[in-house]
Amino acid sequence: MRIIFRNFGSHPHSMHFHGIHSARMDGVPGAGLIGPGEEFVYEFDAKPFGCHLYHCHALPLKRHMHKGMYGLFVIDPDPSRQTDPALAAVAASRVLGSPENALWQELAMVMNAFDTNFDGGNEVYAVNTVGQAYMNVPIPIDKTRPVRIYLVNVTEFDPINSFHLHANFFDYYDTGTQLTPTLRTVDLIMQCQAQRGILEFSFADHEDGMYMFHAHQSEFTELGWVGMFDVRGPGA
Repeated sequence: MRIIFRNFGSHPHSMHFHGIHSARMDGVPGAGLIGPGEEFVYEFDAKPFGCHLYHCHALPLKRHMHKGMYGLFVIDPDPSRQTDPALAAVAASRVLGSPENALWQELAMVMNAFDTNFDGGNEVYAVNTVGQAYMNVPIPIDKTRPVRIYLVNVTEFDPINSFHLHANFFDYYDTGTQLTPTLRTVDLIMQCQAQRGILEFSFADHEDGMYMFHAHQSEFTELGWVGMFDVRGPGA
């Protein structure tokens, strides 16, 4: 991977990638921190495979991250490196653009929150930034195809966030760096800040309808981190 970073802002910034790279590519003071008007090129091999986070690592760190200087990136596994045919098939299903991957409905979800009055606490909670977004516009799901969610928590000012799926269970791959589940058949997982993982599930045996997902901290749900899957069969 090669990322050319140009800082057109008025403060020092950087990109710190959660992955494997050299010290000089770490995006911290002395190793990739970029001053206003400066440029830096980050370059490293894309490994390990999985669901990862990048974010600014300039001080004050909590404010840079809380204001949105972060993102999720996915490194696909290489099916040819798997000696077990079953794991090779799992790897192929994660490779964007492959026939196996086309069978899946893939979603990226970033859990975050916002301190709108600058009191050091959050007033709005969300997945993908907009509170109530997927209540107002539910996510359409084809019940004949499995679902995969790349989930990461970047909520500031709260130590833990969570994801709960209603009326269903999922397999969970912590950090996504393995091809076998960390947890099987669960309906709730917790993540500290920067933790991430992959969720896989299916609505194949469900009747059509609206199925909720949300944080299982009730305050987070009430303040915006809640949504619906609109599950339908073919032609519905």
